[in-house]
Amino acid sequence: MLQDRYGNTLSTESTTARDAYVAGIDRFLAAQASAEDALEAAVAADPDFALGQIGLARIRQAMGQGRDVAGPAAKAKELTAGVTEREAAHLNALGLLVSGQGPAAYKAIRAHLLDHPRDALVAQTCTGVFGLIGFSGQPGREAEQLAFTAALAPHYGEDWWFLCQHAFSQVEAGQTGPATDTIERSMALNPENAHGAHIRSHVYYEAGETEAGYGYITDWARDYDKAGQLHCHISWHIALWALERGDVETMWRVYDADVAPETGTESGAGAWGPPVNVLTDAAALLYRADLAGVEVPAARWKAVSDYAAAKFANPAIAFADVHAALAHAMAGNGEAVARIVSDAKGPAADLVRELAEGFAALAAGTWAEAERHFARTMSSHERIGGSRAQRDLVEYALLNALLKQGKAEEARLLLATRRPLKVASQAVKGLAA
Repeated sequence: MLQDRYGNTLSTESTTARDAYVAGIDRFLAAQASAEDALEAAVAADPDFALGQIGLARIRQAMGQGRDVAGPAAKAKELTAGVTEREAAHLNALGLLVSGQGPAAYKAIRAHLLDHPRDALVAQTCTGVFGLIGFSGQPGREAEQLAFTAALAPHYGEDWWFLCQHAFSQVEAGQTGPATDTIERSMALNPENAHGAHIRSHVYYEAGETEAGYGYITDWARDYDKAGQLHCHISWHIALWALERGDVETMWRVYDADVAPETGTESGAGAWGPPVNVLTDAAALLYRADLAGVEVPAARWKAVSDYAAAKFANPAIAFADVHAALAHAMAGNGEAVARIVSDAKGPAADLVRELAEGFAALAAGTWAEAERHFARTMSSHERIGGSRAQRDLVEYALLNALLKQGKAEEARLLLATRRPLKVASQAVKGLAA
């Protein structure tokens, strides 16, 4: 039988379908453009290729662009007869995931990987800060993420995709040194891996290497297709580092071209990517700019608030809901903030409510109230999801609340204990001694 790149057998007799499937999965794992096109080619070559159908559904789900997920998922479910035991379990696990049954999918995925650890498309669902572990809302999820990839390590060896995801687990758990070695090995194997370039940026960020990180990612991103899944987020890293370097002109240029939600005056301006990235990156960059003393026009906040209202009207994803609350608060949409507070769902709902109320207090200038809300999240805000770099938004919001009350020494102590490698004067205005 034909096999995928990881040695797993595939129930198709079409080499054209197999080749397109392998190419599409690799593009997806590398966050490169045209992954969906390749999976569409695979099922066009063999409509009865069950893994091609569920792979197409999974890629469409991950991109969040409103494309048909249910159609190929249903087709895959019809094709379970005659596939191998591995493929049947693969179809079941991803079928649960794309139909929105996250907890059941996670249970099925973990069981499946015990028997088939090299089923990379299934393993991928639990990697990264936006995966099933990253968005679990559970305490200790960074340790769980590292344990997950460490357990898979003996099965993957020097595989470019696995190494970059293991590096992400390492750096998020505070293992910056080991992560540097791991990500360098990954990028040597596949320099075009956008996930790898992204994770290399996080390693630079955690090491406090602003100039090296900015130089690396701006150079790497020059040839990255805007249709790539991570284009918006990698642009966020570039703009954020430009801000930290004091280059506000570049920050705004990158924001308008590649981060802002469908805004901008030039043709093709604005972000392209999964809505969760567009919302969170846009809101976070605007607020990080505001904290650094950059004037952010009200119209920019309104555009992000409107986008949040359109794409995330009903609270469901903690990380998105927190950023939506920030955008609504800064845009003066108190009703939308109140809706998030009242309707927050999931295991991290308590943190969503706390942070939403904190951002509302910041926008209102009630600094002591904001301080109380943010201080309550310091021991557990990893539960909302996202990376350490992304959650600096919360850390710096607390610093800002302290500074607004004249508590500069407390703010400096907080930074020294939680983010000692960050440049205080560029992070939050007024924090420098």
